[in-house]
Parts: sequence; structure tokens; C-alpha cells
Amino acid sequence: MRTSSILIPSLISVLPSFVYAQPIQVQLAMNYQHQNVSHYLVSEKYDGVRAYWDGQQLWTRHGRLIRAPKAFTANFPSQPLDGELWIDYHHFSDIEGLLEQQHTTKAQWQAVHYMVFDLPSIKAPFSSRYRRLEKLLTTTDGPIHLVKQEQVDDQTALKAKLTQVVQHGGEGLVLHRKSSLYLPGRSGHLLKYKPYEDAEATVIGYRPGQGKYQGMVGALTVRTHDGKTFAVGSGLDDELRAHPPKIGSQITFRYNGLTKYDKPRFPRFLRIYHAL
Repeated sequence: MRTSSILIPSLISVLPSFVYAQPIQVQLAMNYQHQNVSHYLVSEKYDGVRAYWDGQQLWTRHGRLIRAPKAFTANFPSQPLDGELWIDYHHFSDIEGLLEQQHTTKAQWQAVHYMVFDLPSIKAPFSSRYRRLEKLLTTTDGPIHLVKQEQVDDQTALKAKLTQVVQHGGEGLVLHRKSSLYLPGRSGHLLKYKPYEDAEATVIGYRPGQGKYQGMVGALTVRTHDGKTFAVGSGLDDELRAHPPKIGSQITFRYNGLTKYDKPRFPRFLRIYHAL
């Protein structure tokens, strides 16, 4: 199978707070649909910000230069890496907030980890790339960490591992097909397995609150990219009900499958979405 080349960002504009470039063509996960787990290596899914190291600089997958202090990347290797910038469980907003700041300090980055799971420029099956990544990172210290991959015997073991990860605060699992090359875009070679699904939607209106929420927002009316319109009220705290996301802004919501009308079941507000 012919593979697409990895595109290293070419700068197109410079703003006071950050640099933008063309989006990075990284590999993206599809949802796990009971595929044969024996063909995959499994790792924990970290709820961080996707970060691509091009050998010199860090970029978000949307093509934004991450202005990490030089001390943070001082021991990074010269070859490209794919991973997540992560602080700790339930601290996604902290890493997101850090990347939104115009100026940051070395001290602010001390709690940040770069969780690496792939070598995107190596034209070899994932199992081979992982072995090379293990050797590469054994000589590297500091904030860079290898995301451990392991073989799982069957779906029962996979569910048990998911339960274990979620119980200690993790988001879910990622399955890498052992025989696959690094293929930018979405494919069944990379799967995510979580106790719920999540997606983005645009805020198009508000529903008024009732009872103790009188005078506040009861729910957000949102529309997904494929035109589905519904309300998201669960998950909104009092601050968001008093000062809701602006019309036209995007949110991330989680849900449990689809209804018979092909709309998200039990949608719950997760966070305001920022395309980092």
C-alpha cells in the first residue's frame, strides 16, 4: 500500500501569541468496533493535547507552533515523534490553558509530560516502530516518556484493561494495528476504545432554565457538522449556565451511542472546544 508523506509545517503567518501553519497530517483514530484484538497492540489513551515533534519544534495537529521552553525539548531526539502533551488525570484544561498563554515560563512546564507513542517518519510496521521507539527513548530523560504498548488476548481482557484504566482516572485505550504503516488520516489501523464517545458541535442557541435555573441557561442548542440539532444541558455548571458559550462557538460533548432518530444519546457537556 502506498503511504502519504508526513508534511512538515510551512509557516503561513505569524501572530503575536503563536505561529500558525498548515495542519499536520497525523494518524487519527476510529472507534473500536469489536475488531480482532490479536492484531493490535494496546496502550492507555491520555487526555492531553496532540503534539507532533518535527525534530526541532513541537506543533499541534491543527498546525499551531507550541512555544515550549528550550529546556523542555532540550533532550528530544532529532527525528519526528508523535504523542500527547499531558499533565495528569483530569487536568486537560490546565495543559490547554498553558498552550493558550502568550508567554510561559520554564516553571509552568515542569509538570508537563510528552507521552510519545509513534515514530511517524519510519516506513515500517507499528510493531517495529515501537521497538525502535523503546530503544530511542531509553537514552532520553526529562519530560519525554514512552507510552507502553502491550498485547491483549481477547475482548474480555480488553474490557478488563479498559475498566482498570478508567478506574485510575484514564480516558480509555488506543489500539495500534501491529502490521500497519503510519498512515495519515483516519483508518481502522488506529482505534480508540472509551466507555463513551465524544464529538464537537456548534452552539446555535439557548433554552431557558427553569426552577433553580430560572433566569439562566437550561441547555445549549447545538448542531453537529453533519447537521444534527439537539440540546445539551447535562454537565453545565452554574457558571456556564450564567455565562454560556457564545453563539457560534464550539463545544465538546460526550454521549452513549445514538438514538433511533440517529442523534447522540444522553449528550453531556464536556468542555468548550479550542482548535489548538
